[in-house]
Amino acid sequence: MNQTKNDDVESRPKTNPRKANMDGFKKPTNRAIDIHRTTQRSKTLIRRATKKPIQAREPQPSSPAKRRSIDIAKSSKISRFGEKPLQTNNLVQKTTPKPDIPAQNHPMSDRLKKNVVAETKPTNITSSDIKNAAISAAMNKPATKVPKAYNKKPSTKAITIAIISLLVAVIAIYFTYINMPNLSVKIAAAQAGIDAQYPDYHPDGYSVDGPVTFSDGEVTINFKANTGDTNFILKQTKSSWDSSAVLENIVKENSKDRYITSQERGLTIYTYGGNAAWVNGGILYTIEGDAPISNDQIRRIATSL
Repeated sequence: MNQTKNDDVESRPKTNPRKANMDGFKKPTNRAIDIHRTTQRSKTLIRRATKKPIQAREPQPSSPAKRRSIDIAKSSKISRFGEKPLQTNNLVQKTTPKPDIPAQNHPMSDRLKKNVVAETKPTNITSSDIKNAAISAAMNKPATKVPKAYNKKPSTKAITIAIISLLVAVIAIYFTYINMPNLSVKIAAAQAGIDAQYPDYHPDGYSVDGPVTFSDGEVTINFKANTGDTNFILKQTKSSWDSSAVLENIVKENSKDRYITSQERGLTIYTYGGNAAWVNGGILYTIEGDAPISNDQIRRIATSL
């Protein structure tokens, strides 16, 4: 191929530019269009026709034995490598090989193995163990109060409490009703400014009629028969008289000298025609009315005050 290239080059006409210019006085044309106007031979290398070059390899010995067989000249003055020990057939030094130290496990790895074995070791759990564990868990659990369900039906206890409360209220009302006159007298006495009292005894068939009236230094209680129109009035007035003054100023004047004098518990009681008068502790007591009460009943009234 190289020879073909050379032949082509030689076959081309050789022209001297200077000579051409001198002969024809014409300048050479170097335009690209002029150069590429003619067809040129391809300069691409044909790979099919060429062979791959073979690289030369250095010769190498076939085996390590051949490489070691190369003689190297050594100087007799070199003693660095030392002399080879003489080998005798009779004396053969035998060296006993030392045993290798076995590998030792780390303490942490042994501990982990023990824990793993302990966890994976199956345990035989019986029913009694389960029962005991449940009992201990229930005992250790804090007690919680369970709210009681609301019962719509009233219980016996509630009914009993209601009945007792009703009875107490009735008794209280009854005693209040009974003691109402006494309370009224106490209130009237406080307003009148005297120590007036309600008698603990009054004749059967008579009760307080209307409210207890009072004025300055005087309290009046009106008793009326429950089955009739008869009545009597108990009047308590603040006074400084004694029994003689009562006799002269009230009894003789109203009884026309017809009166009965009786002594009862240190009191001098004058009775006349169902009426009476006496004095005790600076208070003058008088009974007036048309009620047919006896002298004995009057004495009992006087001693109950």
